[in-house]
Amino acid sequence: MPNRDRRTNRLLSLLSDEDYERLRPHLSPAVLDYKKSLYEASRPIEQVYFPVDGVASLVITTSDGHSAEVGTIGSEGMVGLPVCLGDRVATSSVYVQVPGTALRMDARIFRGELDRSPALNLVMLRYAHAFFNQVAQSAACAHLHRLEQRCCRWLLMTRDRMPSGDFLLTQEFLGMMLGVRRTSVTDAMGSLQKAGLVRYRRGHVTILDHEALRQRACECYDISKLEFDRLLGDTPKAPRTDKEHRSVSEVG
Repeated sequence: MPNRDRRTNRLLSLLSDEDYERLRPHLSPAVLDYKKSLYEASRPIEQVYFPVDGVASLVITTSDGHSAEVGTIGSEGMVGLPVCLGDRVATSSVYVQVPGTALRMDARIFRGELDRSPALNLVMLRYAHAFFNQVAQSAACAHLHRLEQRCCRWLLMTRDRMPSGDFLLTQEFLGMMLGVRRTSVTDAMGSLQKAGLVRYRRGHVTILDHEALRQRACECYDISKLEFDRLLGDTPKAPRTDKEHRSVSEVG
């Protein structure tokens, strides 16, 4: 009997018992080490990942070597979205930015299961829609909201994907997410720490006041969260939210 373990992946929890049982023998636990490459731009995607904690970063690198983070993936989604859309090669790369764990599966096998099950395919297409909406919201957020507001938003998003309010989050990653220099990150985090909302030491963040952090964040945090709930909540084709979530211990 599955237990209500925090360490679960939202997409897997949405699947019907039949679809999940077909995937389960092909899922294996994987450790997501900091800066681990999950797939590289312009190269075939060999594995898909369903994070259970930690954060992966979708990164675009330009011809002059500069990189920018354009999206993040945690326990709400999967790494390898192009596979769901009929492709195995992407123009972006994905790296681990907050260490954690995931469930890994061969991309070809997963593509075969998508072709086999319309219900599984629908869940993944709903996730693709939610993810692209998040990317669009982040683009607008970067232009319209103050740095401290955006910093609060990213801290909350990272907290939602972790088993506790204490996690590794380097200035390098936070600066990449926010599109600013490290000195600006230092100033923003210093302000939040002075206000008693977080503790930040040597790349480790501890959330001290979640509600106050939410009050300081821009509306983009709640908008994205509600959109994920709308698209990946309890629907006739994906009614898993009334059942117990599936944890890492169930696979293999």
